[in-house]
Amino acid sequence: MNSIGKKISDTRKQKGFTQEELAELSKVNLRTIQRIENNKNEPRGKTLSLICDALEIDKLDLQELNEFSKNRSVANFFINGTYLILLNILLTCIVLYLSVDSEANINSRIGALLLSFLIPFFIVCFTQNMKATERVLKFSIGWGVCLTTLFFAQGFRGALATGFSTWIFSCILIYVGVLFYGSMLLNATKIKNKD
Repeated sequence: MNSIGKKISDTRKQKGFTQEELAELSKVNLRTIQRIENNKNEPRGKTLSLICDALEIDKLDLQELNEFSKNRSVANFFINGTYLILLNILLTCIVLYLSVDSEANINSRIGALLLSFLIPFFIVCFTQNMKATERVLKFSIGWGVCLTTLFFAQGFRGALATGFSTWIFSCILIYVGVLFYGSMLLNATKIKNKD
């Protein structure tokens, strides 16, 4: 909920008004009040003034609160974005270490394949409400950086040789596949468990 909508909702509840009563007092449509409190509309101008008058709150305080919230959300966006990129690179490096290291053997490569399944499956469990394409875009940034670096550093043929011989391409395919189709796998297990 945005700051203005939350403040209006909280103030209305503190004063003991229902949404219908606030709509009647402020002479603002009930649907508009509902949309404001549900973060679907942001009140401006006359609507904001009418609501503020009915709730006896200062319009300027609400506008300042909203500006503060917008500034904070921009900072949160950059912090979350930085964290997401670092997390992606870290997870990619763990799988790469198991498969590309000069001492990597079949056991470590199988471990890399298992992690390529388990890490995104864990991510899917916690992001079930996220769309599959959004999940892939957010959580496979590290693999995009890895592939770009591989093709840039070794050229097309060298990257293909390295990718297939070290199982990197298999790990990427499993990782991205689980991120995309993991929700279907979870839903299938839920349905099976209900039966």
